[in-house]
Amino acid sequence: MANDAADAPIDLRLLPRSAAVDAAGRLSIAGCDLAQLADTFGTPLYTYDEDELRTRCREYLAAFDSVAYAAKAFLCTAMARLVDEEGLLLDVATGGEAHVAHTAGFPARRMAFHGNNKSELELRLALELGVGKIVVDGNDELDRIEALVGAGFPPPRVQLRVTPGVEAHTHEYIATGADDSKFGFTVSNGAALDAATRVVKSEAMEFVGFHCHIGSQILVLESYARAATVVAQLVAEVVDTLGRPVEEVNLGGGLGVPYTADDLDAPSIREFATEVRHAYARACAAVGLDPRPRLAVEAGRSIAGPSGVTLYRVGSIKEIPGVRTYAAVDGGMSDNPRPVTYGARYEAFLPARATAHRPALVTVAGKHCEQGDILVKDARLPADLAVGDVLATPVTGAYAASMASNYNLVPRPAVVFLRDGTARLVVRRETFEDLVVRDRLEAERSGS
Repeated sequence: MANDAADAPIDLRLLPRSAAVDAAGRLSIAGCDLAQLADTFGTPLYTYDEDELRTRCREYLAAFDSVAYAAKAFLCTAMARLVDEEGLLLDVATGGEAHVAHTAGFPARRMAFHGNNKSELELRLALELGVGKIVVDGNDELDRIEALVGAGFPPPRVQLRVTPGVEAHTHEYIATGADDSKFGFTVSNGAALDAATRVVKSEAMEFVGFHCHIGSQILVLESYARAATVVAQLVAEVVDTLGRPVEEVNLGGGLGVPYTADDLDAPSIREFATEVRHAYARACAAVGLDPRPRLAVEAGRSIAGPSGVTLYRVGSIKEIPGVRTYAAVDGGMSDNPRPVTYGARYEAFLPARATAHRPALVTVAGKHCEQGDILVKDARLPADLAVGDVLATPVTGAYAASMASNYNLVPRPAVVFLRDGTARLVVRRETFEDLVVRDRLEAERSGS
């Protein structure tokens, strides 16, 4: 469906590949009518096309030697099991993510434990679980690992996160590869080589290789070529100065996805894979690395993002003549903080009238006590938008549920997986009672 006119219906290319519109104009995903899902499960509601998730996992596995799913994009026990079933590794960045994955039965040996400030408790958890590798972010962390191993824990496999000094052409808050970054050992000042030397010589760790992540929502693939060049040169230095091979190089993830019809020329997973593989091969050849280390990547947004659609219900419409029209929905920055945090752009549509043209310019606002609580500024919606309509925002599968909060003590939404015409509840909706389960006064009153 082309989106040639500003008021055109929602472009189905922004939705999971199972999206279909019936003769009445009602939109379904994976055979499930979205408006009916809102009636059944309530709103706001996170929906995921399970087959879209699986297909994207398989596209990555077909293209790379080693692929890890980045749990930070979206994780629950059902998602961890899906990733396990599809054969990906799992990147966890906190003790909480590791705990959820472990609870789901995800094999610890296939986890990589990330994070720029892992506590001793988190490192203990990683060692107790027997994670496949720890991605170390700084010298303080190396100190903690050596102390824990000295106290009797087994030496872990360690990969060093390095900062290659690469501009990723993305929002400054999600650009992580520049020298001015809280993440990793800087390559340009020698810190990365020094850290590698320390790990190789330490009896408390087994050196695996290097990891770099230059940012998120990256649409300029040439950035990966520059990162590959820097890391390949670092690997060559390790081989030359320390006289030992490097097992793996992980060039991270961060592939961007189209959030609006203006972004539909964003690189595909296949294009990303082709660029990264070729760039890595060229970079290794340029410094004489033969054999070259195994190439690994991690993917989060580009797996989860396009697989998800969030549903809301319109509760009020406020027209300010000559200024703008607001449509307030029953969610907002608590269930998707990306617009207020990064200025992220989305589209909106009414799934019960998916073929309707959208001539009305409407700002979709949330229900929170902030003027900045805007989900979609100047959204295109049908002229007959009314209170009670179910409204959907596509491409919300990544960094919405995972960044959700209880601001204004609003309970967090439920999550459903859709497949073959069936909606499966995988995370229940929070209740008001959930909001006080950690409250000490309430615990004292209940005698617990």
